[in-house]
Amino acid sequence: MSRAAMRVLLIEDDREAASYLVKALDEAGHTVDHAADGEAGTHFAETGGYDVLVVDRMLPKRDGLAIVEDLRRRHDHTPVLILSALGQVDDRVKGLRAGGDDYLTKPYAFSELLARIEALARRNRPGDVDTVYRVGELTLDRLSHVVTRGGAEIVLQPREFRLLEYMMRHAGQVVTRTMLLENVWDYHFDPQTNVIDVHVSRLRSKIDKGFDKPLLHTIRGAGYMIRDGA
Repeated sequence: MSRAAMRVLLIEDDREAASYLVKALDEAGHTVDHAADGEAGTHFAETGGYDVLVVDRMLPKRDGLAIVEDLRRRHDHTPVLILSALGQVDDRVKGLRAGGDDYLTKPYAFSELLARIEALARRNRPGDVDTVYRVGELTLDRLSHVVTRGGAEIVLQPREFRLLEYMMRHAGQVVTRTMLLENVWDYHFDPQTNVIDVHVSRLRSKIDKGFDKPLLHTIRGAGYMIRDGA
């Protein structure tokens, strides 16, 4: 049985563990945003649009349970899988009472984590999930990996597709260099190269060339944005 692609938010401060999970989930066909502390995780979670949140319990800047409690106070019912090295019954009960939907103790097998988040996502889906992003006349299908603008197909390289997908998920928002490095290139450091500029330039030439209205904009001193409008 084929798996439906999911948007997952991973809030995990252990960089090695996070890098492994992001890569493994990506290889499983899912799209992952990663936040390395509680404050960044809260910001990402508030943007919404995720199928599942995977939240480490003990985080710098803000505790994972506080993030979950805040979501539930705002009536955000996005499924949450809590990860923790604290595995006693009382610890699991606290996590579930804070609003977590499931609780997985470290260390864990990736296959079990994947099965759990897929089960949570299925439980939360009333029907078919829209897998197509649209910005103006530009469309991107997450499952078929087909991109079109004005009805004409645009052929993208895999990295260009990931870049466009990430930007379209955040349409109308400024996407910073750090966000792109961490979520498109899986870098948790700045390699001090122009790799982002080169890929953005190539992507812009493919999606905007020949059209009167540009969609991909450079926000000077901040990053990039895809939006429908000048």
